[in-house]
Amino acid sequence: MAGTDDRLTRIGVAIDIPEPWGGLLTRRRAEAGDPQAAYVPAHLTLLGPTEIEPDSLGAIEKHLAAVAAGQPPFTLHLRGTGTFRPLTEVVFVVVAAGISECEQLNAAIGGAGELRRETRFPYHPHVTVAQDVPSDALDKVYDDLAGFEARFEVDAFTLFSHTGEARWQPRRDFPLGG
Repeated sequence: MAGTDDRLTRIGVAIDIPEPWGGLLTRRRAEAGDPQAAYVPAHLTLLGPTEIEPDSLGAIEKHLAAVAAGQPPFTLHLRGTGTFRPLTEVVFVVVAAGISECEQLNAAIGGAGELRRETRFPYHPHVTVAQDVPSDALDKVYDDLAGFEARFEVDAFTLFSHTGEARWQPRRDFPLGG
């Protein structure tokens, strides 16, 4: 099984949510009892956790640089809450503007052979704020953040890596537009 191979490295690609919103959303996730809050800062996923051969990291970084160079900076507008229930126990902050840019980045990033992966659901840009916690905690986060709003320029995305312990660590930022 791939997850047990010590030679593999786990990576992900995301748009970091800047302050003051990132800290607020991460704290709210922790308050909901979501254990992932300790390991995963608030972000918008472009490529979910993917295991790769460490030798392929250089080629992947080159691919990510080319993807970033081909996408101009854009405005990301987050507003309100949504949920994937009943399919999965997730509450998220909704992307109100910047959806197509995120979808284009997701498709381009996943275009590299090493980064193609099967997913259970179609890509839907969002910022998770509670996952796999009791229903009442999901309901509370959904209600508490219903009025949430943030608007900011996205001028880069970040490659993260994870050893299986501690927080995901940023490896490198890739500026949009080259």
